[in-house]
Amino acid sequence: LTRGMIRIESGRSGRTIVRFNAFERAVHWMTAACFMVLAISGLNITFGRPLLIPLIGLQAFAEWAQWAKYAHNYLSFPFTIGVVLIFLMWIGGNIPDRIDLEWIKRGGGLIGHDHPPAKHFNAGQKMIYWIVVLGGGAVAVTGYLLMFPFYAAGIEGMQTAQAVHSIVGILFIAAMLGHVYIGSIGMEGAFEAMGTGSVDVNWAKEHHSLWLEQEKAREAAADARAAAAAPAE
Repeated sequence: LTRGMIRIESGRSGRTIVRFNAFERAVHWMTAACFMVLAISGLNITFGRPLLIPLIGLQAFAEWAQWAKYAHNYLSFPFTIGVVLIFLMWIGGNIPDRIDLEWIKRGGGLIGHDHPPAKHFNAGQKMIYWIVVLGGGAVAVTGYLLMFPFYAAGIEGMQTAQAVHSIVGILFIAAMLGHVYIGSIGMEGAFEAMGTGSVDVNWAKEHHSLWLEQEKAREAAADARAAAAAPAE
């Protein structure tokens, strides 16, 4: 049966391992913060008038909508930079492989108490990565076509950009809601990866066992090199 919050079955070990460095976390949170404002302000452009005018009145809505549009335009630039950096930082760990097929076949461990092996990123995280890279790229390109009308597109091009921007934007928001859930209250220990940068070793063993083995092997090799380089007493 499917579960509620996915717990660390073996409990916390009290030992942690670094999963994301400070730069990776800064890029993630900058992009996430921009995305949240872009999502709210974008939804306002599409649905704000019928939803908010009856609640707050025309004048208050006009003021809010103006500032929301400024935020939508200007925060698109750091968001786009964030998407590019995410692409460059994590492309190496997000190429699909055979391990992902096994992870998908086993339902990602969401059913029962299964823990399919995964490297640094599992198949679900890889899907989120490509949604961010391709979806973020699509909303960025179409957004700039709309922000600077008729520089690079005619009437038909602008209409296509409007449709793509709206549809991809809605799908992007839906995917990110799922990502936020599983990365926070949906899985014990998951938020720490982007919160502090380190995760409990038992969490890593259950959800990213192949990555944990690689990290342990790397640490052992580093210790061996350090011991070999140390002067004999």
